[in-house]
Amino acid sequence: MKKALITGITGQDGYYLAELLLKKGYEVHGVIRKNSSKSLAGIELLGSGINSNIVLHYADLLDSQDWVDLFGKVVPDEIYNLAAQSHVQDSFDWPEYTCNITGLGALRILEALRQLSLIDKVRFYQASSSEMFGNVLESPQTESTPFCPRSPYACAKVMAHYLTIHYREYYNMYACAGILFNHESPQRAETFVTRKITKAAARIKLGLQDELYLGALNARRDWGYAGDYVEAMWLMLQQERATDYIIASGEVHSVQEFVEEAFGLLELDWQTYVKCDVQYQRPAEVNLLQGNPSKLKKELGWASKLSFKELVKLMVAADYALAEQEKFLQCQSILK
Repeated sequence: MKKALITGITGQDGYYLAELLLKKGYEVHGVIRKNSSKSLAGIELLGSGINSNIVLHYADLLDSQDWVDLFGKVVPDEIYNLAAQSHVQDSFDWPEYTCNITGLGALRILEALRQLSLIDKVRFYQASSSEMFGNVLESPQTESTPFCPRSPYACAKVMAHYLTIHYREYYNMYACAGILFNHESPQRAETFVTRKITKAAARIKLGLQDELYLGALNARRDWGYAGDYVEAMWLMLQQERATDYIIASGEVHSVQEFVEEAFGLLELDWQTYVKCDVQYQRPAEVNLLQGNPSKLKKELGWASKLSFKELVKLMVAADYALAEQEKFLQCQSILK
């Protein structure tokens, strides 16, 4: 039985990846921060019935010794490094923390493997980000497109990305990076714009909310489904040779298109409820990100399955169900 270790298991991708690996018969180990208030129940793994099959460990990406100790105890066949301070806007407020967690955190994991002489025993996946392209120099972006990061988060991801390549080339480690373009799901944190939109649309429909404030509506992104994208991560670690890939749908849509689709599914006129507010705009906006996944499709046979419209529909339905529960509890409280 293969053994996989997932950092950032409390996030969206950790949820779907754990589910995928368990279905494939893996022994799955998840890592959360020592001071984290989250648990496996917190990411709703209990709801999917897989909580009891995951071994949970505590470790901090700020502490090198944590990883030496952890890998000394658990020697995984595969490591998926999904952990990060992943909010672009927050990285402007906490740049040092973001770079320490997102950039140096990857180094601490890789160095622990080297110190324990596990370089040739473990396969390592690094979750890189389309934000690394920043002010894009060509579109769509490919694996050879130069990086031009526009935030501390993106800079930190560039660091982790190149460290992954360094350990692959210098130490002959099986280490690869998937450059993930925007991928969403009902498991997406509510602070991300897509969940913010679908949650607000559902709550507005049921009279629980009056308005939605957003930043730049003209920003355009390549959106896909997180459940599809974790399959690409897994495929990347099953190959004879490690290399890096763009993970994307290849299609691009604006934030406004996402809003129109979400509100339209609930028969709402989005212009009545959606307001633009400069406080939600980034200090340095990235206007267009579009990936070219042709290398991944050609070499590994992977393609995004869920369409943009299907993705929005899935998220709206999930948030509408949550809003119905909220309204029911609200009515129950009033009746008491």
